[in-house]
Amino acid sequence: MKLLVAVVSNDDVKALLNALMEAGHRATRLASTGGFLRKGNTTLLLGVRDNDVEKVLQILRRTCRRRTEPYPVSVSEHPTIIPPETVEVEVGGATVFILPIERFVHM
Repeated sequence: MKLLVAVVSNDDVKALLNALMEAGHRATRLASTGGFLRKGNTTLLLGVRDNDVEKVLQILRRTCRRRTEPYPVSVSEHPTIIPPETVEVEVGGATVFILPIERFVHM
C-alpha cells in the first residue's frame, strides 16, 4: 500500500477527481497554496494498492497538463531593470510524493 500526495493546479482538480472516481479511487482534498506564484492549488491524499500506483500516475499525467501563463512582474522585484509587463511562466502538471504505508484503515 502507498500514500500518494499529489499537488495539482486548481484548474486540473475537477477533471482529475472525476477520472479517479471513475477508476474506483478515493481522495482526500486539501486546499494549499504554491510558493512561487502564490496561487491556489489542491493537495490530494490517496491510499493506493501497490499494483494500482502506475494506473493512478497515468490518470495524473492525463489530467494534469503543464501550460504557460502570463505572470506580472513588478518593479519592486527587480529594481535595477525595467521589466516587461508580464513574463511567461510554466504552471500546472502535478508534483507527486509516493510513500509506503504501514497500515491503512478505512472506517
